[in-house]
Amino acid sequence: MNQNTTTHEPAILEKAVEKREPGWFVIVWNDPVNLMNYVTLIFQKVFGWPRAKAEKHMLEVHQKGRSIVTRENREKAEHYVHQLQNYGLTATLESAD
Repeated sequence: MNQNTTTHEPAILEKAVEKREPGWFVIVWNDPVNLMNYVTLIFQKVFGWPRAKAEKHMLEVHQKGRSIVTRENREKAEHYVHQLQNYGLTATLESAD
């Protein structure tokens, strides 16, 4: 057995598991409370996005009523939802399957 094959197997298996995991959407909903500039700022702060990307999602929230801001594994998605809620945004988690 080739030693290189055995050392790489765990990484290959981890990637295969990640691909099969359905993932979770983090959704931010429009509300009558938060100003558009504030929502943009929070997206930049929480996700580390540049202003243009944060504004794009903020406008989607404003115009369409919601924006799917990211797709993550459940633990990370829950973390983002809690962060957004702590800043006063209306955010929920939804299965991507």
